Amino acid sequence: MPGPLAAPMTAAQLHYPEQLPVVAVKDEIAAAIREHQVVVIAGETGSGKTTQLPKIALEVGRGMGGQIGHTQPRRIAARSVAERIAEELHVELGGLVGYQVRFSDHSSDATAVKVMTDGILLNEMQRDRDLRRYDTIIIDEAHERSLNIDFILGYLKQLLPRRPDLKVIITSATIDPDRFAAHFADADGTPAPVIEVSGRTYPVEVRYRPLVGEGEDGEDVDQITGICRAVEELWTEPDPGGARDILVFLSGEREIRDAADALEGMHLPGTEVLPLYARLSSAEQHRVFGRHSGRRIVLATNVAETSLTVPGIRYVIDTGMARISRFSQRTKVQRLPVEPVSQASASQRAGRCGRLSDGICVRLYSQEDHDARPEFTDPEILRTSLAAVILQMTALGLGDVSRFPFVEPPDSRQVSDGLRLLEELEAVHPAERGAKGSARRLTPTGKTLARLPVDPRLGRMLIEADRRGCLTEVLVVVSALSIQDPRERPLERQAQADQQHARFRHETSDFATWWQLWVYLKEQQRELSSSAFRRMCKREYLHYVRIREWQDVHAQLRRAATERRLDTRSRTAAKGADPDWDTVHQALLAGLLSHVGVRDEDKRDYLGARGARFSIQPGSTLHRRQPPVVMAGELVETTRLWARTNARIDPEWAERAGAHLVRRSYSEPRWSKRQASAIATERVTLYGVPLVAGRTVQLSRVDPVLARELFIREGIVSGEWETHHQVFRDNARAIARVEELEARSRRRIATDEEDLVAFYDKRIPAEVVSGTHFDRWWKSARREQPDLLTLTPEHLVRDDAEAVDDAQYPTTWRDGEHDLRLTYQFEPGTEADGVTVHLPVHLLNQIEGTGLDWQVPGLREELATALIRGLPKATRRSFAPAPDHAARALRAIPPEEVGQTPFVVALGRALRSLTGVAVPLDQWDPSAVPAHLRMTFRVEGERGRRLAEGTDLDALRTEVAGHVQARVRQAGASVERSGMTTWELEELPRTVTSGRGARQVVGYPALVDEGDTVAVRVLPDAAQAEAARRRGVRRLLVLGTPAPWKRVLAGLSNADKLALGDNPHGSVPALLEDCLGAAVDDVVAEHVPGEVRDRAAFDDALRAVRTHLGSRTLFVVREVQPVLQQRREVLGTLERITAPALAPAVADMRAQVGSIAGPGFVTAAGLGRLRDLARYLRGVSVRIDRLGERPDRDRAQQEVVDGVEGAYADLLDVLDPLERDREDVRAIGWLVEELRVSLFAQSVGVPVPVSAKRVRSAIAAVRAELRPHG
Repeated sequence: MPGPLAAPMTAAQLHYPEQLPVVAVKDEIAAAIREHQVVVIAGETGSGKTTQLPKIALEVGRGMGGQIGHTQPRRIAARSVAERIAEELHVELGGLVGYQVRFSDHSSDATAVKVMTDGILLNEMQRDRDLRRYDTIIIDEAHERSLNIDFILGYLKQLLPRRPDLKVIITSATIDPDRFAAHFADADGTPAPVIEVSGRTYPVEVRYRPLVGEGEDGEDVDQITGICRAVEELWTEPDPGGARDILVFLSGEREIRDAADALEGMHLPGTEVLPLYARLSSAEQHRVFGRHSGRRIVLATNVAETSLTVPGIRYVIDTGMARISRFSQRTKVQRLPVEPVSQASASQRAGRCGRLSDGICVRLYSQEDHDARPEFTDPEILRTSLAAVILQMTALGLGDVSRFPFVEPPDSRQVSDGLRLLEELEAVHPAERGAKGSARRLTPTGKTLARLPVDPRLGRMLIEADRRGCLTEVLVVVSALSIQDPRERPLERQAQADQQHARFRHETSDFATWWQLWVYLKEQQRELSSSAFRRMCKREYLHYVRIREWQDVHAQLRRAATERRLDTRSRTAAKGADPDWDTVHQALLAGLLSHVGVRDEDKRDYLGARGARFSIQPGSTLHRRQPPVVMAGELVETTRLWARTNARIDPEWAERAGAHLVRRSYSEPRWSKRQASAIATERVTLYGVPLVAGRTVQLSRVDPVLARELFIREGIVSGEWETHHQVFRDNARAIARVEELEARSRRRIATDEEDLVAFYDKRIPAEVVSGTHFDRWWKSARREQPDLLTLTPEHLVRDDAEAVDDAQYPTTWRDGEHDLRLTYQFEPGTEADGVTVHLPVHLLNQIEGTGLDWQVPGLREELATALIRGLPKATRRSFAPAPDHAARALRAIPPEEVGQTPFVVALGRALRSLTGVAVPLDQWDPSAVPAHLRMTFRVEGERGRRLAEGTDLDALRTEVAGHVQARVRQAGASVERSGMTTWELEELPRTVTSGRGARQVVGYPALVDEGDTVAVRVLPDAAQAEAARRRGVRRLLVLGTPAPWKRVLAGLSNADKLALGDNPHGSVPALLEDCLGAAVDDVVAEHVPGEVRDRAAFDDALRAVRTHLGSRTLFVVREVQPVLQQRREVLGTLERITAPALAPAVADMRAQVGSIAGPGFVTAAGLGRLRDLARYLRGVSVRIDRLGERPDRDRAQQEVVDGVEGAYADLLDVLDPLERDREDVRAIGWLVEELRVSLFAQSVGVPVPVSAKRVRSAIAAVRAELRPHG
């Protein structure tokens, strides 16, 4: 296209400033431009290259075939450069010289030199692929190597062969200009010419003051101390005149605050300490550039390295560190780590103090450290996300990214990451299989995205907002995210600023905060004049310029959206009403899918994409609330990974928006009775973030084959499907009949589960995978084949199964007047394997349990065999083979003994009759037989509810005693009473009942001794009631008879009375009460035949007691005296034995004396046993006399006694207190005492034959009678 100029401009018209170094070499530059398509100009700041190169181009005739495009990395630079060139050419801005930046275009068709940001040139490439508008392109400040610059340089590399008329001029600082020259080498490899231009700088002295080993004792010092020392050093430098300010480079705001505190604490005279970083308000930044008196110390980030020139700087202190923006390959977020600066950056920092005069730069690191650092800072393309570049390249049809001629090609991982982000945003089609490295195709969303002048994430939000009808709200938010925060927080007024800004906060969203601020600002602009609005912004800590920028970006995005046919008027609520934030957030989420995090309560942070962990930034409205799931507008890594601009979200939103990204895994396939189908647990993750942890889904959607198998196996065969179909109810009854026979016979006769699965699998169609599917299919199938799914015995019973005799496996057991239900279980290893007796709790105290140790007939032979095999080896060998002897013995047992005699007793007799070998009762061990041969007892309450279960019937009685007692108390409520001191009943009934029929409860009334009174209580057990009755009668008789103490004491001498004082009861009255009880029992036994249960019997007993009690009590007391005498002598002798070797024997004898003559021994033994007690104590005395003669023999005999007493103690442990009071149980105790006399004191004599074997047989007999089941 023709250019704005008709002829070249002359040097006179161009007004070159002769003092600029670049003017001295302008002819050399002009010649290079004429002769080469690409020229590289290398020069330091101040050389004049930025303003003079466009003029040199005009002089050589450029601008005649098109405009001269002149790019700048920043808007402020583009505007100021254009103004400077126009001023030097004496022309109006917008004519011959113009500029265009993001929100402003001051150029026209007459413009020959167009200064613009590199972003403007990028956008023009979309419309003008060959840049025909320009005949010359000047890329200024190329050494900054921004992403835009590197892309433009690569694009020009491809464009130049198609545009041989296009000239390209690249300007750079003296940092690595040869790289640009090599990039634009011609076809034969000759680099582009490089022309170097000197700058206007003064010498800078560099001093190295490393922090390592500079402290006391050679320790390292911290950075703040190093800065303070450097300031002190520079403070003492001679005054050369002029400015003497110090510029300190630090890595961040926190470091600046710490250094400011330390420097202000030094109280340097006439010195001002000022911070300088990008987030400062304009007013605070301008303080650095204003006039001042005295000296200044400016604490700055690397913003002062190239972007801003701080005036008056003579000294620089360089910490050597900076925050460098880097893209994390692991977390896929932009990081801001603190790291050492490059040599080039260090030189730039040092150059800041050589602008006015000679300067000094103090580096707080060693020269070796400096020399070891990389020469240049990595270009932005190597440390940032490439998504936007890839999007634009794809839209421009520039082919594969990896083949694009970048000055420095990015890492392949960066390219992959950029493509992944575009896939996340649904901007490109997924890579086709085998097409790795090929260019991707843009989706319709991607094509729209490429034409929006905004970051791809933000553009994706706009597209989604159009789809959801909330573009009005999202335009405000997206434009806010595109600029620097307009809310200011001056260091000295942070609290006031926070208070002003708090009214805009939204409870669950920082994004909503932007909307509320926007609405407020619009209202204020309508109501206030322009100047008043400015004052309001300043008063409320709002940055006016940034607000205008926000509004400009909003207007630009709105125009761009309209051009793309997006509905910018769509909104979720009427004007003045609150937006529907759920809809708005879902639109925003479309661009932030990899910025979703789930709260980890254990680690108190959030789990983000790809295993990253982040925390909500303290300034966020969600910092204190910490919702379960959030999305973050930005993730930035500094000291840790921080989430900025956040909102609470529903994880289902992320699942829907990220449907193309989420991964779904399924576990725990199982049958659901409630849903009548197979289900599974679904886990949904988005980049590793768990959105759904345990959702239940239909398995048929995932694996229909497995779903059908579970439907058949679990739903039908296992009966877990609750269905109304009659065929399955009939089949279940048929299966139950076969299983019952199998459990009773303990033989496998039924076909297994796999056979049933195969039966249904063969007949049910493949598409039937659930109850619903089955209902639909069977509705028509049963009309055609009604017996298709009916199970017959041929299907259920194995061909080789034997017949089962029902009589051998009864379903009821007769116990007295009650029929108890029996069930069978054939499940080896389970607790209830074998036969189970069902005991209604209301009958538990009426069940005798007689014959239950015989088992059912079908298992009796197996039980006998197991018992024989459990005998000691010496006995067992007489009955080999055990099965044969068991069968013969069972046939030999008389029918009248079956179910009546304890099974082991009957079995032992039969074996003895067959073989002549006797089996001692204590050798049988019913507890050692297999579990299925021991009957299980299940106590059941109302409606068959299980209350307790086990193989020990007596233990179960104890366990459910509360249930039984409650029912018995209810039955005996009419007869129970308390507080009786005499007989108040006509008759004490033997039983009381309540209820009817099978639910009748039986209780046993008893007289219960309560000390000073007697009560009538109904007990659940007849034996317990009888024992309690005897004690209660005794107490009533004692209460109804005057105490005979006067007569008793009169019959005792003083010596007798003195002897009675040494007793185990603790007092003479207690002993006499014990004697009184024994006397009453003896009188009643002698004079009252039968039981005392009615008034007449009691009156007879009372008369007898009143008549004979005095004399009988005196007789008892005199019988007790020898016992007490023997006791006193034995204990006294034992007290004198101190030899350690005899201590075990002494302890045993002390225990024996305590059991023979302990508290209550008189009534417990009864009058008839008192003389035996004295004899037992004489036996102890004889043992003491013989103890020293043969202690080894005593120990051997003690072992015999210990074994017998241990067996007796075991028996007592399984008996309840009233059972222990049975005569046969007490007799074993007396037999043990007789055994002691026979072993230790044969001379004392025993009235009956006794041995350890006889005692053990007596114990076994009692156990067999009372505890036949264990």
